[in-house]
Amino acid sequence: MKADKTVTFKQSTLLPWIELRIADQSSACYEAHSHDEFSFGIIDSGNAEYHNQSRINQITQGDVVTINPSDIHSCNPEQGLDRRSAWSYRMLFVDTLEMAKYQREVLATQAFDYTPFSADFERSTRFSHQFGKLFSSLQQEDSPLEAQTQFLQFVALCFEQPASRNKAAIKPNLKLAREMLLDDVTGEHQLDLLAQQVGLSRYQLVRAFKQQYGLPPHAYLMNEKIKRAKHMLKRGDTISDVALDLGFSDQAHFQRHFKRKLSVTPKFYQSHFID
Repeated sequence: MKADKTVTFKQSTLLPWIELRIADQSSACYEAHSHDEFSFGIIDSGNAEYHNQSRINQITQGDVVTINPSDIHSCNPEQGLDRRSAWSYRMLFVDTLEMAKYQREVLATQAFDYTPFSADFERSTRFSHQFGKLFSSLQQEDSPLEAQTQFLQFVALCFEQPASRNKAAIKPNLKLAREMLLDDVTGEHQLDLLAQQVGLSRYQLVRAFKQQYGLPPHAYLMNEKIKRAKHMLKRGDTISDVALDLGFSDQAHFQRHFKRKLSVTPKFYQSHFID
């Protein structure tokens, strides 16, 4: 049997109830089928005909496809004059029970069952941007805190209802969560533990923390790491030592995040201060 090198699968190590699938310039076609999991993903290139139950949709680059558990569906590249065109996409398959847990936090409900997606797909830069951040956090496997946060934010985008004006504002002591991050910048913090510290759900913590400090917890922690890295580089610490001391998985991981924040590499930055 000839191997299909255009498609790869991977189980997330950070959120092990999520499976990743990447198709790169694939022309493979699928018969109508269903999944036990929630499945959603983005079209990176090409066009396709997407059937969901009895509905037919034409989808293209940037569209985020959303499929509920047990929905009969198929999604195949468009037919050219003599053969199927190639297309590229990224998908996530999420355990239904885990999705329901996150939905309960976002929707502030005690309902046992899950809430289905209301649309077959979303054509919105907000959705494509958030899906991209979620997929990258799972693929890079750098931070459980970031992966949990990005997943919560994607679920919120899909399922959150408008907040009631009559609800009392939550005023937690977010300083406790902030101190946990700053006291151990090298640690692999878990969103659950931070939320327990201030008596909130994970989703409430992410939303309140961002409102008070301008960034969600994982991004706030990374920003702090980069600030400390600048001081260490200016005093002459080696790039490898900085990466190790600040808890980055390796030097490449550190350099990638440093450049995201400052648009220059650590080596280039340090060269302006150390002869």
